[in-house]
Amino acid sequence: MALEVAGQLDGSNLKVAIVVGRFNNFISERLVEGALDCLRRHGVAEENIAVHWTPGSFEIPPVAARLAQAKRFDTVICLGTVIRGGTPHFEYVAAEVTKGVAQIALAAPIPVTLGVLTCDNVEQAIERAGTKGGNKGFDAALAALEMVSLYRRL
Repeated sequence: MALEVAGQLDGSNLKVAIVVGRFNNFISERLVEGALDCLRRHGVAEENIAVHWTPGSFEIPPVAARLAQAKRFDTVICLGTVIRGGTPHFEYVAAEVTKGVAQIALAAPIPVTLGVLTCDNVEQAIERAGTKGGNKGFDAALAALEMVSLYRRL
């Protein structure tokens, strides 16, 4: 039988950094609420969670990179909201934040997860921040917990 290695969802004794873009704050706050709910439900102590606000999603990667290298946290969760507008700005920001977080995740010694919404409109963002689409902040936090455990088993 093949060896199976999977992460667990135990957050006790973990230190978690959340980086969140303030732009589209009415959605991003819901993502943070979802992430905090997940972390608390899985045993992460309140004093072991630090939320770092950036002006927007574009600024998330450099902050996440510094936190991932700081050796103070077990994981970094990146949250934000980019909503398509009438200019190409959306494509640039969405692509760069996604690429930036992916590059950090590959290079960092700890797991870095992506919970940045890239939506065509406000309704899609609302759906993914706690209504019928679930809460992607919760999902990013859940992935982070599982990845910490998995990294430790590798």
